[in-house]
Amino acid sequence: MRLSHRVTQFRESVIRDMTRLALRHEAINLSQGFPDFATADVILETAVKAIRDGFNQYTLTWGYPPLLEKLAALYSERLGWEVSPERHVTVTCGVSEGIIDAALAVLNPGDEMIVLEPAHDNFRPAAYIANATPVPVPLEAPDFRLDAARLRAAVSSRTRALLLNTPHNPTGRVFDEAEMTAVTEVVLENDLVLITDEIYDRILYDGRQHVSPGSREALRERTITIGGLGKTYAITGWRLGYVIAPDAFAQGIRQIHDYTTVCAATPLQMAALTALNLPQSYYEESLQAYHGRRALMMEILWDVGFAAREPEGAYYVMADYTGLNAPQAQLAPMPFAQWLTSEVGVAVVPGDSFYSLPGYGAGIVRFAYPKKLETLEAAGERLRANL
Repeated sequence: MRLSHRVTQFRESVIRDMTRLALRHEAINLSQGFPDFATADVILETAVKAIRDGFNQYTLTWGYPPLLEKLAALYSERLGWEVSPERHVTVTCGVSEGIIDAALAVLNPGDEMIVLEPAHDNFRPAAYIANATPVPVPLEAPDFRLDAARLRAAVSSRTRALLLNTPHNPTGRVFDEAEMTAVTEVVLENDLVLITDEIYDRILYDGRQHVSPGSREALRERTITIGGLGKTYAITGWRLGYVIAPDAFAQGIRQIHDYTTVCAATPLQMAALTALNLPQSYYEESLQAYHGRRALMMEILWDVGFAAREPEGAYYVMADYTGLNAPQAQLAPMPFAQWLTSEVGVAVVPGDSFYSLPGYGAGIVRFAYPKKLETLEAAGERLRANL
């Protein structure tokens, strides 16, 4: 009796491991990136009404039709091509499923997929699940900029896809025009598929605006755009994502989705439509609140002695702990994160868990701050008292 080779290539999520450790020690959970503040009442009311009104059976496999139409309209404008709700949109059980669907749809055994590291911990498994190989390209701390020469050097005759996350988790980078030009050139020069994770498209700071990579005319026919609702609307547990794909990829993605999850939860998709129809004021207020959370998180980290740079987007900070005035500052990231969780009472994610490259992520942990200000203040009190 044996397991398949693919599941020997990766392990369970370290991020979720840290959440379990946080629960065990009653620590403040700044490890997993979920909000602890309330979802908008109108979204909740729509879901409850849909359940009570009997919308509890399968919807169309690809998604609740009015939601497909809304997403098609949004992404026709965002991407600059006519996105059809009947052909190009698939609602998935979270962005994670969307990434795996895309990988299975475009990768063959033996293919390679480029992954920028540090990377969210479902990126590499997506390649392995498709019997392909993830090829890491490092973003060097502390700036975490994309090096065009390194990206080009990572391409081989077996490279089929490049997976890009912007705004970027865990670094908080928003890749700029020079970096995106390099991505575009490498994709076109090597006939690659670009798979994008854009879950944080509404959380950018200091006036930055999200631009979907697939809106570049040269990339429109070779980009699979993946997004989700969990982060923007504080509904991470609803597991609602979506894939926007041109004709070359859309049907294959739908076939994979059909046989993995059938469809996302019908009443929650109905509530997602309500979320997408919220007024502009919702996004403005949310972004203002995230600026406040970022400012408080950075104040705490700098005050305690962590070395960290303000994120440009998303809601994570990669923080160097080696300058702390504590004996544990010499520990490797996992023992340090475990100590911080069990003894200090603040859960974080070890930085090296975001890398497959040896030596990277040493002396770094990731803080997630999609929390109420009082939650962050309580975490700050524990950190200041113990470090």
